[in-house]
Amino acid sequence: MPVVASAGPGGPGGPPEGPPTGGDRPARRRRLPLAVLAAVLLFALVGGGLAVVRPGPVAGWLGADPSTPPATAEVAEPEPVPVLAGPDANALEPTPDGVRAALEPLLKASELGSRVNVSVADVTTGRSLFARGGDAATVPASVTKLATGVTVLAARGPDYRIPTRAVAGPTPGEVVLVGGGDPTLAVGGNGFYPDAARLDDLAKQVKQVLGGTVPSKVTVDSSLFGGPVYEPGWDSDIPTGGFGAAISALMTDGARRDPRTAKRNFDAGHGWAERAPQPDLAAGRAFAGLLGLSGSAAEVKRGTAPATGADATGAAPAPGTELGKVESLPVIRLVNIMITSSDNVIAEALARQVALAREQPASFVGGAAAMDIVIGELGLAADEITLADGSGLSRSNRISPSLLTDLITLAGDGTHPELAAIFGGLPVAAWSGTLDGRYQVPATAAGAGVVRAKTGTLTRVHAIAGLVTTADGRLLTFALLADQAPADSLDDTRRALDRITSALARCGCG
Repeated sequence: MPVVASAGPGGPGGPPEGPPTGGDRPARRRRLPLAVLAAVLLFALVGGGLAVVRPGPVAGWLGADPSTPPATAEVAEPEPVPVLAGPDANALEPTPDGVRAALEPLLKASELGSRVNVSVADVTTGRSLFARGGDAATVPASVTKLATGVTVLAARGPDYRIPTRAVAGPTPGEVVLVGGGDPTLAVGGNGFYPDAARLDDLAKQVKQVLGGTVPSKVTVDSSLFGGPVYEPGWDSDIPTGGFGAAISALMTDGARRDPRTAKRNFDAGHGWAERAPQPDLAAGRAFAGLLGLSGSAAEVKRGTAPATGADATGAAPAPGTELGKVESLPVIRLVNIMITSSDNVIAEALARQVALAREQPASFVGGAAAMDIVIGELGLAADEITLADGSGLSRSNRISPSLLTDLITLAGDGTHPELAAIFGGLPVAAWSGTLDGRYQVPATAAGAGVVRAKTGTLTRVHAIAGLVTTADGRLLTFALLADQAPADSLDDTRRALDRITSALARCGCG
């Protein structure tokens, strides 16, 4: 069964950190039937919108009518091109000695710096094939998003949609725009994220309820999220560098000031964009304009919505009455976008959804605590992850390579089919996402099309974790984390990591 790729460039940049310690662990015992993984990988890709027919649970997760027969589905796009070979159930398993012989010489590359921690495991058996610093607490950079994706899928479920509501305010004619934490909310049809919920649709609902009466003012309620809007461990250039944003429960287009220009730049391979410093107020002003307010009436302030009242009926809705609601894309698609394009703002919003689902404060601290709780609930080694954010921008984050390979295995072993959505967004080497421009030199060409992984980059920190099919057709999972790399060797360090994963791709390693 072939595995297909999604497309789209992107990826973050930022800061660093230094040296924690840890040890290796013996073979992991989690078992993953190969046929099951092949099925759930394609299953996840279907959920990402790449296949034409969406049968089974995925249809429900995406909001489809389960009574609609698959045979009636419209062909929305051509068949995706297969780029990853399906795993061979009869393929020979590499031996630990063979993998060690293939990898150890490459781990000595000076471009990797003084420390690179590694975990490689066989996906079918769950057996550890190689570990160096496998249990060591290591700065993961954006590889953190794998943990964010798994925990939000477990806590919220793939079909959960984040609401944005408008309610009647405490004073006559006041409308309160209530943020639920949807980072992809658009103002209109030209938003950054395809198929996102839209403020103009919400405004139409409000106008219909009010019978054409123009509200007197708009108040924004972004109180669902608390704590600082920037994580204290972020480097000082992140708030202004275009890859992070002030994290608010109410924003449009990931807080991008100009989503159309940002989209053109993104399509050209540039993921940065200028962000609004107060995204909730910016969203409120856009909403006021859509409701017909102008001049001083279009100015908005922060407030708190009254307690929810009844559905809107009668001439003057009571305070707290819901006037309209729009909902985000389902979590399964938000996770796909986050992983494919390494979207930091979506990651932080999803971490807060984990917090809300586990009754923790919807903040950086609460999100990290809730993700730790869910990791433990899933039976993974919660003592091998310490987080400060959900995006990986913080230099305070620590994850062990072996936890990452365990997490990837669990997402595909069929016991939690909802977690398989993380595979749909994983970039493919020399093909899509943050791996689009990599694996294109002779030393790394063996990995092209057969490495599927999440990358991470901060200053002096380079990471990659995912899946690779060997030359014999064996499916392996790997995590490589180098958190003391030379500061001036970004491209060289990435190529050094790519050489390691390409060696796994070439490997018989018997």
